[in-house]
Amino acid sequence: MDQSKNSILWLRLAIGWLFFYAGITKVLDPNWSSEGFIKGAKTFSNFYSWLALSNNINWVNFLNEWGLTLIGVTLILGVAIRWASYAGILLMILYYLPGLQFPYVDHGFLVDQHIIYILIFHLIIKNKEHYCWGLQKFIHLKKK
Repeated sequence: MDQSKNSILWLRLAIGWLFFYAGITKVLDPNWSSEGFIKGAKTFSNFYSWLALSNNINWVNFLNEWGLTLIGVTLILGVAIRWASYAGILLMILYYLPGLQFPYVDHGFLVDQHIIYILIFHLIIKNKEHYCWGLQKFIHLKKK
């Protein structure tokens, strides 16, 4: 395996593990909720306040927990990598915006870990070697 494939493989596995672990720990913790995080939104506070409403918080938590977990699983297994990466980008944007008080974000000046994750997902999407050592190459979908 050449260096490019090797690097993308390790990057994909690392980000996959990071997301899987972040998700599964939330799934397994019956007391976990995203409510506190989203209620403190500095940007788009009306939207995030709506997400934190008692009618919405359960499905928001479900999507958050299982979104992270499934993004991680698909990246680790090497299945539906592009779809998982697009979902990861969307999730990271939703995580980034509440902490943004332009031009500052919770842990930086414009750039924090969420932007780095978005760039990693973008790299995985654009790199044609993202599927190496993954199960996707064994799944043959018939084109109509």
